[in-house]
Amino acid sequence: MEKEPELKRTLTLFQVVMLGLAWNTPMIYFSVFGVAFEGASGFLTPAYAVAVLAVLFTGASYAVMAKKMPISGSAYTFVKKTMNPKLGFIVGWVLLLNYLFAPIIACITFGIFLNAQFPSIPPAIWIIGLTAILALITISGVNSSANISSIFVILQLVFIVIFCGFMIYGLGNGAGTGTLISIQPFLNNDLSLSIVLAGASIVIFSFLGFDTLTTLSEETINPKKTIPKAIFIMIGVVGVLHVSTSYFIHLIVPNFTFQNPDSAALELVSLVGGSFLSSFFITVLIAAIFTQGLASVNAVSRLLYVMGRDSILPSRFFSYVHPKYKTPVFNIIFSSVVSLLAIFITIDQALRFVNFGALTAFFFVNLCVITLYVSKKTKERSVKAMIVNLISPIVGAVFIIWLLFLLDVPTLLGGLAWVAIGMIYLGYLTKGFKGALPRTVPEKIELELKEKKAVS
Repeated sequence: MEKEPELKRTLTLFQVVMLGLAWNTPMIYFSVFGVAFEGASGFLTPAYAVAVLAVLFTGASYAVMAKKMPISGSAYTFVKKTMNPKLGFIVGWVLLLNYLFAPIIACITFGIFLNAQFPSIPPAIWIIGLTAILALITISGVNSSANISSIFVILQLVFIVIFCGFMIYGLGNGAGTGTLISIQPFLNNDLSLSIVLAGASIVIFSFLGFDTLTTLSEETINPKKTIPKAIFIMIGVVGVLHVSTSYFIHLIVPNFTFQNPDSAALELVSLVGGSFLSSFFITVLIAAIFTQGLASVNAVSRLLYVMGRDSILPSRFFSYVHPKYKTPVFNIIFSSVVSLLAIFITIDQALRFVNFGALTAFFFVNLCVITLYVSKKTKERSVKAMIVNLISPIVGAVFIIWLLFLLDVPTLLGGLAWVAIGMIYLGYLTKGFKGALPRTVPEKIELELKEKKAVS
C-alpha cells in the first residue's frame, strides 16, 4: 500500500515566529487604526496595554498545551483531546470563523489601499489578483511562505521604528505635548474602565496570530520547545510595538481627528512624517497586507487539513497533501475561493467574526489547561505548577470571557448563528448526537507521541 504524503518538519524557531508575525502583521495596527481609535474613544494606549495582559495569560495557556500536545489543529485539537470530542468539534467550528475571515480582511484592505492609489482599477480586481498569488505561493510550500514572510515582516518593523523615531524627534522639538515621559496616555479624567475594556475588545485583533503557531506543530522542528518559545517572542514583540506606538501617538497628536476611519492611518502618518513617510507607509502596508494574507491562508489550510484528517470534514478532499509540495492543496484552493467574499463585505464586518472566533477559542484553551490540572493529568504539584496550570489560565479565561461579552450584539448574534449551524452539522455527524466522532489524531501520530513520552 502506497504511503500517503504527509506534512514535512522543516520550520525553525525564526521561521515560526516570522509566520506568526506575518499572520498578525505588525502593520495591522495601522490598517485597523481608525476602527480601533473610535472603539477605544481615542484611548489606544490603555486599551492595547489591557489587551497585552489578556493575551499574555492566554498565550501561556497555548504554550502549555503546545508542549503537551505538539499536534497541528490549535484549539480544536486541544479541546477534543482534553475535554470532549464533540465540544472540540464546536470549538474548531468557531475557530474556522476566525481563520476563514482572516485572509478576507487581508484582501479587503489590499483592495482599499490599492484602489486609493489607482482609482481607475476597481478593488475587486486587486482582490482577485491577490487571492490567486497567495494561493500559488502557499501551494509551493511552507518554507516559501516563511522566507517571503520574514523579509516583509522585517520591513514592517523597520517602518514602525522609523515612525516612532519621527514622533520622538517631534516631541523633542516641542511638538504635541512636548514631552517624552508622561502618564497622560494611560490616565486621564475622561478615561473609564468601560472605555478601556471596550477598546481592548476591539484592539485584541492586533494580537491575534500567536494561536496560529500551533497549527504549524507538525511542520516545526522540535515543536514541544519551539512553539512555546515562538508564542512568547511574538506576543512580546507585538505588545512592545503597539503599546509604545500608541503612547507616542497620544503625545504627538493628543487631539487627533480624522475624516474617514479607513484612511485614518494615512492621515496620521502624513501629519507626523509628511509626504516621504506617507509614500513609505503605503509601500510597507501593501507588503504587510500581502504577508498577512499569505500566513492566513497557511493557517486556515492546516486547520482544515486536521479536521479533514479526523474525518470531521470530508477526508478525501480536506486531508489531501500534494505528493511533491507537501501542502494541503485543496484546502488552499478552498480557502482562496472563500476569500473572494472580500469583494462583497466590509472590513468591519469581517473583523467582528474574527474576534468572535478567536476569543471563543482562547477561552476554551484556558479551560483545557485548567482541566488537565484539576483532573490530575498534570503530575507536578509545586507552587510554580499551580500558577502556570491553574491561576494563570483562570485569569486568562476571566479576561477573555469579559472581552467576549463586550462584543456588540450583531457580532454575538452572527457568531451564535454560526455555532447553531455547527451544532446541526455535529448532529448529522453523530446521528443525532448518539454516535461518536472519529478519532482525534491518526494512530501513527498517537504512537509517535507515546514513544517520545516514554523516551523522555
